[in-house]
Amino acid sequence: METKAALLVLAALSQDSRLRVFRTLVQAGPQGMSAGKISDTTGIAPSSLSFHLKELAHANLADARQEGRFVIYTANFATMNCLIGYLTENCCGGNPCSPVSSVACATSSHSANPTTEDTSA
Repeated sequence: METKAALLVLAALSQDSRLRVFRTLVQAGPQGMSAGKISDTTGIAPSSLSFHLKELAHANLADARQEGRFVIYTANFATMNCLIGYLTENCCGGNPCSPVSSVACATSSHSANPTTEDTSA
């Protein structure tokens, strides 16, 4: 993945509603989800949702297919995997990276700031 493409993908995901939609599509898997179901699941109004789906499609993070009278949206896993590869390309000084546990990725008030030390132990 080129830097310009990575920036486009990161910009698309850096908005709360779009990240929520993308995560919903990832959870839906390859069968995807209709726009109405995405709206119901995320609580995003249909008028706003179409804008966010367009932005995700522009960043190549979401694909759409016609299925009868419905448009079904799916996450583009290839783009996400390319972004992960781009971000970890020079990870760990060229050594194999160990998997990150979910505990290390837990969201808390101090995890948003990686320079904050936890002194509660």
